[in-house]
Amino acid sequence: MGVTLTKPLTIDAAAGMRAVAQRSVHKLNADQVLLTGWRRLADNCFVATARWPGDHPFYAVRGGRHDALLLSETVRQSFPLLSHHAYDVPFGHHLVWDTYAWRLNPAALWADGSPADIELHVSAREVVHRRGSVAVLALDYEILRDGMPLATAESRFTVQAPAVYRRLRGSHADPAAVRPIPVPPAIPAGPAGRDRSADVVLAPTGSARRWQLRVDTRHRALFDHPVDHVPGMLLLEAARQAAHVVDGRPSAVVTGMETRFLRYAELDAPAWIEARETGRDAAGRPTLSVTGTQDGHELFDCAVTLDAGGPRQPRGQAPDSRPPGV
Repeated sequence: MGVTLTKPLTIDAAAGMRAVAQRSVHKLNADQVLLTGWRRLADNCFVATARWPGDHPFYAVRGGRHDALLLSETVRQSFPLLSHHAYDVPFGHHLVWDTYAWRLNPAALWADGSPADIELHVSAREVVHRRGSVAVLALDYEILRDGMPLATAESRFTVQAPAVYRRLRGSHADPAAVRPIPVPPAIPAGPAGRDRSADVVLAPTGSARRWQLRVDTRHRALFDHPVDHVPGMLLLEAARQAAHVVDGRPSAVVTGMETRFLRYAELDAPAWIEARETGRDAAGRPTLSVTGTQDGHELFDCAVTLDAGGPRQPRGQAPDSRPPGV
């Protein structure tokens, strides 16, 4: 990932901000809306503000830190916001994730029970038009907390008109017609870095490094509204949980991910998650590779980096071969 944390930015993010509606970030549940405002700074340059709650029912504070994936949900909400309001993408068009990479400073995740104010400084490095409308957007982010660097991110996604999307998705285009497979039991919550079984997205297979993806469409945070495929945020959560299990440190903070989304993950067929250690980065932090497959096809791949500290759990029985935790 070719972006680095830089010096603090001094733009007055509060000046001339436009409010953010639920519809603009594709959320039905108002409690899940993180973005609070946005404005254009220049051609293809924007600033958006967000407020993280003092705690979150899914992206919960643990060990005195906000959840690192709360950052990704914040960035993800900026995709529809900027698409619709800055690039005139009509509502009803589909945004399809292509690539996403981010890196953060874990010390900036500190939490004290009060809301955290976040700024996203966004620039578009690629804007592709086809037939008079935007078809591709690639965005770079510098993300601040209280004016100091929190993270960097970069992402690319495509925009598909409803007719094109229906043609590509075929029988899977209608969420009401898709019948999700039964939700299998979860692996124990603790090794996956979770406190509740309901938030675990991995199911045991008898292997210490392979799981069935657990897709519960009733989960309010991961499935805010009906969809016809597995959301990208659920795949990122699966990568994070798999990395925790293989690394053996469920309290470790994920400090970065580099993800390619290769195919739609369907709701009506089992998908499989595999993880392996790949070594350490230049700073000595553990790195892991996580992949997802379905019907013999690769769905996504994700390189996960964890912080270097923290004790490992004892290596005994494979954590995903035990009965699910309560």
